[in-house]
Formats: sequence, C-alpha cells, structure tokens
Amino acid sequence: MQVAPSILSADFAHMEREVEWLNRSEADWLHFDVMDGSFVPNISFGFPVMASLKKAINKPFDVHLMVVRPEQWVDRLAQLGARMMTVHQEVSPNLHRTIQQIHEAGMLAGVAINPATPISVLEEVIKDIDLVLIMTVNPGFGGQKFISSMLDKVRRMKEMIVSRGGHALIECDGGVNLETGRQLKEAGVDILVTGNTAFKAPDPVEMVRQLKNL
Repeated sequence: MQVAPSILSADFAHMEREVEWLNRSEADWLHFDVMDGSFVPNISFGFPVMASLKKAINKPFDVHLMVVRPEQWVDRLAQLGARMMTVHQEVSPNLHRTIQQIHEAGMLAGVAINPATPISVLEEVIKDIDLVLIMTVNPGFGGQKFISSMLDKVRRMKEMIVSRGGHALIECDGGVNLETGRQLKEAGVDILVTGNTAFKAPDPVEMVRQLKNL
C-alpha cells in the first residue's frame, strides 16, 4: 500500500513541524488538493505554496486539480516538479488530449471521478492513464464521512483495468482511516490519500506506517 498525506489538512501555522515529520515518514507521495471555488465550493492554495514546499519536502508531488480548465496548468506544474498530475473527467471535455499533454510534459497522468460519476466514462482512456482517483467523498472539503458504496466502485474499476490491459493504479481520497483503509485495500486500492487521520494523529509518522502496513 502506498500512502499520500494531503497537505490540505496540515497546520499552516506550524509548517516547519509538518515538513519535519513528512520527511521522516514512510509516505510515498505528498498530495496537493488544489481547489478553485468554481468546480468545487472551496478555495485551497496555489502554486506559490507548492513552490515553497518543493524546496523543503523530499516526497514526490501528487497534484489533484479540482479546477475548471485544468489543461492550462500542465506546463506550470511540470516546471514546479510535480510527478503526478490528476484532472477531473467532469471538467475535461478533451480528456485524451489533456492526458497526452501531461505525458509530453514529463509527468504521470491521473484522472479523478466524483462519487456519482460512473466508471464507464474512463473506458476509452483507461490504457493511457497512470492513475485513477476514485473520490470517496464529494470533493471540496476535508473531514467528510467515507461513502461506503465506493468500495464496489473500486472493485469494478480494478476489473476494468485488468480486463483492458491497463496499468493504472487506483487511488482513493476522502474519509480514509485505518478501518476504511483496510476495506479499500481489500477492494483493490493501491494508494490511500490521508488527511486528518495522519495530520491530526498524536504520532503522524506512526499513523502513516500503520496505513502502509494494513
């Protein structure tokens, strides 16, 4: 199991402390939830925050864009050194072209789908992408309750990837804790995005270790 702590849940008043434990932890990725207040009803942070953290954190960046017209930010994220760029299918009418742009910029390409979006929308691109992000809450805010029906969605997504000869990893974001993480692992998830479960834990490094060893 890979673990990607979401910086959205960090205490920005004490970032030195957050950076220190993230670097010590077994986390595989640092997850950025970028929100524009249009596609989702919230605004998070932008490129200056990422640029600052890139200098301090030794984890690859997994950037999840919850924004309209995500394709306009491909080159900027590549310049910042992002390893993975994930866009939402719901706001990407030319999805195949966007995936190509991400790859041509030297990044891995991910596609996210909201809880109400069927997996069938990815049938024509599943062999081209490196990651499927299945939202296990409705995007926009941290700390939401896990939607348990997404477990079956993960299973069906896994079947689609295998049957079509794809290589995409499955990532889930929203309501992930030790209990739901274990359920997601059994369903076939490869990467867990963790927010409050890690950042609010008494020992975040130990919590990441437990999630990795579910």
